Amino acid sequence: MPASPSTARAINDRLALTLLQQQGPLTAGQLKQLTGLSRPTVADLVERLTASGLITVVGESGEQRRGPNARLYGIVADGACLAAVDVRTESVSVLVSDLVGRVLAEGSVPVGPEAGQAAAGAAAAVEQAVELVERTAKEAGAAGGGRLHTVGIGAPGLIDPASGELRDTAGLPAWHRRLVATLQERFPEARVSVENETNLAALAEQQEGVARDRDTFVLLWLGHSCGAAVVLDGSLRRGASGGTGEIGFLPVPGTLALPSATDCAGGYHSLVGATPIAELAEEYGLDPAGSADPEPAAARLVGEAVRLREAPRRGAGNCASSHDGPADGCRPGPAAPALFLDALADRIAVGVAAVVAILDPGCVVLGGEIGSAGGAALAARVEERLRRMSPLATEVRASALGGGAVLRGALLTARERAQDELFAPRDR
Repeated sequence: MPASPSTARAINDRLALTLLQQQGPLTAGQLKQLTGLSRPTVADLVERLTASGLITVVGESGEQRRGPNARLYGIVADGACLAAVDVRTESVSVLVSDLVGRVLAEGSVPVGPEAGQAAAGAAAAVEQAVELVERTAKEAGAAGGGRLHTVGIGAPGLIDPASGELRDTAGLPAWHRRLVATLQERFPEARVSVENETNLAALAEQQEGVARDRDTFVLLWLGHSCGAAVVLDGSLRRGASGGTGEIGFLPVPGTLALPSATDCAGGYHSLVGATPIAELAEEYGLDPAGSADPEPAAARLVGEAVRLREAPRRGAGNCASSHDGPADGCRPGPAAPALFLDALADRIAVGVAAVVAILDPGCVVLGGEIGSAGGAALAARVEERLRRMSPLATEVRASALGGGAVLRGALLTARERAQDELFAPRDR
């Protein structure tokens, strides 16, 4: 059955808005060329979208003569503000953008580890995080939530696929779940949603990062803890309970015990979490001092190892001669950084090989601050080990977005949700 005139108009309008989002400002002639629609149809849709306040004239094309044909139309970007929130164990980061994703304001605040240990601490942590969102929104011009249309939150833990809510799982700070509800209370007109942080990082890599040319890949998040996100045939997979990618619980060789249903300490996490990575670096003579938080410490140590490997210290003794680590009291010699990266790649490859054997993704991205710090040097080492361990060809890439991928993913999902509502086909 052919579409009704109103339905056809709505479809054409959404097509034009999508092109303006992807391409930026366009003339009516360019919209005609890109959509394949007739000139009168394009003229009608431009008039409708302008009258509805969704697009406006933003300039003139230098390739056209002055006049109606030269007018460049763009999306009214300040029609709504979007907030992206990255919730970590000991910090919260926020950025606010306009409707096309241009960042207007951003900020972060540390949250003490005691936040998850007592009701008073949890309440204080929630208030710190909410005040940060309010302050950043005000700076962006969305004070009071009146123009803050959508809030996308990235957090560790499982997301219930039925309700879309953060599940109450062991080890998750209580303030994480309370934050979502409090933000909705404080911004009653905004659409607030939460997604697993690793899943958001994968979406960012898929749209803006190193996986743009892949419709199937796995992101391995290496940060405070480890996690994985699975994208198959272009779609993010969450699993029956939302637990796809909980790779920290994967039983692997080289650990002292097996994981339990409530504790991943005996699983893959105990090899590639931030704390064991920092401890491994110390075994090879790299100094872990300088940060009480193991995540930035581990990332710094991995980055330092990459730099020292590329520019070894002249005249330093080589006190590291095997994967057993250097002797006590030795300074890291030229071989120590490379040996540390080798040992770390050995650990990473154990879990990645298991994922590859099940999913055959063809591509694995090493994400998070630690994966980004390791860069191409660490990725190449992991890929080389996979070639020895698996018959399935797998490319390993280092994330270019690093820890910022969670915020980018949260912003992308918030933008998509807002545009789905604001640009929804309507009968006119």
